[in-house]
Amino acid sequence: MNAMMLGREAAEVLTKGLGRRKFLSAAAGLGALAVATGCSANAAQTPSPAGSSGTATAGAGTAGTGTSGPSPAQQGKILQPHAGDIPGDHYLASTPDDVLWGYVPTVHATPVARIKSGQTITIDALSHEGILEDQGRDPLSFFGSHGVAEDGVLQDAVDIAAGYNRTPRNFDTDGPHVVTGPVAVEGAEPGDVLKIETIDAVPRVPYGVVSSRHGKGSLALQNGAAAPEGITLEEVMPPAASDNRASGIPADYHNVSVFTAIEDGKGVMTSGDMKVRFPLRPFMGMMGVAFAESSGLTDAEANSVPPTLGGGNIDIRHLGPGSTFYLPVKADGALFYVGDPHMGMGDGEVALTAMEGSLRGTFRLTVCKPGAGDAPKLAHLYPFGETPEAWIPIGLSDPDGLGGGGVSSDLNVAMRRAVVNALDFLEQEKGMDRAVAYAYLSAAADFAVSQVVDRTVGVHGLIRKADFG
Repeated sequence: MNAMMLGREAAEVLTKGLGRRKFLSAAAGLGALAVATGCSANAAQTPSPAGSSGTATAGAGTAGTGTSGPSPAQQGKILQPHAGDIPGDHYLASTPDDVLWGYVPTVHATPVARIKSGQTITIDALSHEGILEDQGRDPLSFFGSHGVAEDGVLQDAVDIAAGYNRTPRNFDTDGPHVVTGPVAVEGAEPGDVLKIETIDAVPRVPYGVVSSRHGKGSLALQNGAAAPEGITLEEVMPPAASDNRASGIPADYHNVSVFTAIEDGKGVMTSGDMKVRFPLRPFMGMMGVAFAESSGLTDAEANSVPPTLGGGNIDIRHLGPGSTFYLPVKADGALFYVGDPHMGMGDGEVALTAMEGSLRGTFRLTVCKPGAGDAPKLAHLYPFGETPEAWIPIGLSDPDGLGGGGVSSDLNVAMRRAVVNALDFLEQEKGMDRAVAYAYLSAAADFAVSQVVDRTVGVHGLIRKADFG
């Protein structure tokens, strides 16, 4: 029996003794916006059109024709596991034995679900904020201190905070993310591309959290109690004088978490008598396929923080509902996973986290074979994004992660790679002369910092499709 199965059995034994609160009913009425699949020639089964009847796994509903009205979270209702509208052909909850906390699945991982190419799956992704060790690892207490009633806290948050036992937790070295999966997609083989269409991303709760932690973020204190280049020690955030990591007790580190409510469909932060409101833009900060070849569940190469060529903690805010994300496949079945659900994020994610909050995401997963023309050629080598309005070439400062000899956080490297990938795309897919494409990117394309806080930093470009009519 392998280590993964042993870990799951340990988690199962522990969680059986915890008990479960009665699930709340959540409002239905959020259908999935159907997204046409461009790789259907490779699908093992053609999915039912949106709005038609179809068979789904236990707890799943039929795909709808689109969203109407406010989300359950905006109405103050809670999407507990298995409750409410579940539009995918399959459904996956976040349970102690179906998640990894702080690590992503490797190419040797055992799938927790299997689907056919072209089918959809709804996943209840769980935010790590509110359950972490520096927040007490007790979501009832943490969220209760911000006025959230017990029945307003997700049951999977309670279960994982109390019962996760697949791997030991070390707050100082493990990633923070609760990673759900992996999902095996039939027919996916190394050299293919997995096409990930985000059909919907629905807030499960009417609140989120934005955190800033000592030693992390764009203004973080460096090793040796030094300020990062370009700012003074007095400009470090959180303030250097409040850093208590030497205690070794995460709850005493004096990290900062800002509770953020959802009101009228917007995030609301309070500062004294001031209220700041900003629009929500839900998306999965983490969508990936197995990339690391490590065999251990907690090997450094599988840490959930740095993104890689397999995607992962990519943190590109444009990859919300209606978007497509292409990832090169390295393992049989692709082994797709999600995590780090975001309710809203600005480019850069400068404080360390986005507005973190649990989401119910529905995805169509389709296998694209080499030479079929169903995915950009570039996507067989490097992550690539797309929205109805734009193509999104991506650059990472160290796409191989620790396997490449150490993590690089050089934004210049990420920028250059994003530009080269944009040139490759325009030359390969649009037939542009490379020199003309270079001039076009300078005149008309936008390049933005995806994030500067994930050790491996990222830059993404936005190439308007309307320019190529």
